Amino acid sequence: MTAVATLETPNSNPSDTDVAQAAAGDRAAFERLYRRHVDRVFSLCARMVADRARAEELTQDVFVRAWEKLHLFRGESSFSTWLHRLAVNVVLNDRKTDSRRRARFEEEDEEQGMDAHAGVVGMTLPPGDLLDLEAAMTRLPPGARRVFTLHDVEGYKHEEIADMLGVTTGATKAQLHRARLLLREALNR
Repeated sequence: MTAVATLETPNSNPSDTDVAQAAAGDRAAFERLYRRHVDRVFSLCARMVADRARAEELTQDVFVRAWEKLHLFRGESSFSTWLHRLAVNVVLNDRKTDSRRRARFEEEDEEQGMDAHAGVVGMTLPPGDLLDLEAAMTRLPPGARRVFTLHDVEGYKHEEIADMLGVTTGATKAQLHRARLLLREALNR
């Protein structure tokens, strides 16, 4: 009997077998995991960054990180929950890096007398132009945006979100309420 056969039981999820095989270095098993989860990871990244090209890059980053860290998966939650948490962390880390980079460039622009908020032709756009749900979501505070995306867009329950983010269900409900209020205000302007 092979090591793989001992991992399978009559009620075994094929994803669980693929996770175990991929953790042992099986690239074909990891490719099956990738194909099974890529759409959901991309959707999450796209909602969090509101930029399709950047979401594609981040999706690839998530799966590179998953391959590197798969040996750390302990099975205390489902693989999809672990992967989701990893994706959220990759996006948040990218935002931190991007914010630092942008702040550094804005400081350099100010030193050179340039307006960091001017458009390409030197004109700023009125804040109400092109307002839609995606734009309104990008203006939400990070915690509220995460919970709104996970609950209302991705369909996770409050308990699952609380586990993913390491907070209480009360906190997720409060953040969702806040996000909905802010979105309603933004869209009714």
